[in-house]
Amino acid sequence: LSGAGPSLAPQRPPPDRRFPARPGQVRSAAPRLLPPSGGSWTLPCARVLGRSWLRSVSRPTCRGCSPSSPGSPRGSGRPAARASRPPRWPGRTRSRPTHWRARRGKREREPGLRPVLSAGDREKGEMGLGAVPGRQAAFREGLEQAVLYAKALGCPRIHLMAGRVPQGADRAAVRSEMETVFLENLKHAAGVLAQEGLVGLLEPINTRITDPQYFLDTPQQAAAILQKVGRPNLQLQMDLFHWQIMDGNLTGNIREFLPLVGHVQVAQVPGRGEPDSPGELNFPYLFQLLEEEGYEGFVGCEYRPQGDTAEGLSWLRAYWDRRGHPQAGR
Repeated sequence: LSGAGPSLAPQRPPPDRRFPARPGQVRSAAPRLLPPSGGSWTLPCARVLGRSWLRSVSRPTCRGCSPSSPGSPRGSGRPAARASRPPRWPGRTRSRPTHWRARRGKREREPGLRPVLSAGDREKGEMGLGAVPGRQAAFREGLEQAVLYAKALGCPRIHLMAGRVPQGADRAAVRSEMETVFLENLKHAAGVLAQEGLVGLLEPINTRITDPQYFLDTPQQAAAILQKVGRPNLQLQMDLFHWQIMDGNLTGNIREFLPLVGHVQVAQVPGRGEPDSPGELNFPYLFQLLEEEGYEGFVGCEYRPQGDTAEGLSWLRAYWDRRGHPQAGR
């Protein structure tokens, strides 16, 4: 959130950065807001968090929404794309991401679409491998693939997913071992990402509603791990939905942890709907707080629309109206 002024006006991305559309494979809150690949990209360790050319809530990334809403306005925020499953090729090689980009580039491109986020292999129930004992080799292999996709798509950030507590294991009993593995993997990842000029993100995911077995579940735990690793290119991904469910105290936590934050995501609690849907969170206040605290990064919307996609973006248009830029959200 960069404050009022000309810099807030949505900017159309350069033509060479636009992401090609692929009908029928979008899982988004608006077809103009999410990448065509949709779903969960098959990277065992990471999400690729790409460049959203968004410096305010005017250009959110959304998922879990209808892929076909003809009334969705292109100007509802200059779409930031969130994909989560890269294409699979038999005998995939290191050169595949670049080949895929070149091949996809020949198709009709969707104006103003750029990749922002891709997820781990949920089909295998992994939610990442970063902290999973015995899977270090698989984590590193997945990291290599994630880096290739990030470079091919022009994405500067990768979400390094911690993974789940092993089935049947006691969380308290394995916590120390899993943290040791996570620290080892993160130090390795930080070095790999630094060589490529990329940033790694850690996202706490709530264990009360979303995933009871996920290892990294509070901002305090994530911040402590980041401090132990001590690498400047590893940052915190702040999802207000998860933070509210696990700890509340959003004002205090935002102020405390914002210096570590490299990306923000929003959704209403508990229904995970649009920011203006009924729920616990006062988003006008939270957006203002982020601005007052000096946050100038991306704000992604990871929510499930309650109804029509275009109507569900009314909160975004209202935000720009309040900011004195009524045409920005049109």
